[in-house]
Amino acid sequence: MEVSVLGLVLGAVVGLILALAGAGGGILAVPLLVFGLHLTIMQAAPVGLIAVGAASAFGAVLGLREGLVRYRAAALIGITGMLLAPLGVRLARLIPNQPLMVAFAIVLAWVAWRMFNQARGGKGTPAGQATPQMPCVLNPREGRLIWTMPCAWALAGTGAVSGVLSGLLGVGGGFVIVPSLTRYTNLAVRSIFATSLAVIALVSIGGVTAAAWQGAIAWNIALPFALGAIVALLAGRLIAARLAGARLQQGFAITSGVVSMLLLARGLGLITA
Repeated sequence: MEVSVLGLVLGAVVGLILALAGAGGGILAVPLLVFGLHLTIMQAAPVGLIAVGAASAFGAVLGLREGLVRYRAAALIGITGMLLAPLGVRLARLIPNQPLMVAFAIVLAWVAWRMFNQARGGKGTPAGQATPQMPCVLNPREGRLIWTMPCAWALAGTGAVSGVLSGLLGVGGGFVIVPSLTRYTNLAVRSIFATSLAVIALVSIGGVTAAAWQGAIAWNIALPFALGAIVALLAGRLIAARLAGARLQQGFAITSGVVSMLLLARGLGLITA
């Protein structure tokens, strides 16, 4: 009972972070489970993926209703990710916990660094602005992506990376999908985020199914954790518009950076608690 209640509380923290920080916020789900419930990365990954996937599915449905999701692109990226997610789950069972924790710490540190730079107004091509190097651009008349082989390969590659990382580390993959869609397409920012949520929901299905098939999910933790995340996400959306901003993003980035250092220290055996 205590584990379920703590899982519910930790899930609520994840849902609130997702509501306030947006894409990439769910990456803190696994560290919370590692430090809060003393799970290994292999045990925490599918639990975190369930919560992030459920919350993303909710956001994707809202995006579909508003016509923001590029569903063909989301389907290609998502299906590719679903096919590769079981590979990540398999690798997670083969790799010892400490190296896996170090790998997660490195990924989290990269996300923190990128988000901090973005909050400071980092340089890059603004979303929605096409460049000659972009393989996927919108047809100005139809508002749909013009499909070419380079476009399909770019999106499929994005799905492959996000799928493996989802199965391996239990992350949704938004920190991979959003930069890729920004780099490879001229979609508007809201469309990029909505499409990313749809992909995360699809990829999560692949990772969770593979983990469940291999009996790697602690359902007594996963279900309350996911419930807490969804409820807190709904509540967080009501206050996100007032609190969201550069300072909030920087605060999340700093927090993620600190957590990545703690994970790295634990993975290297420098701390054990």
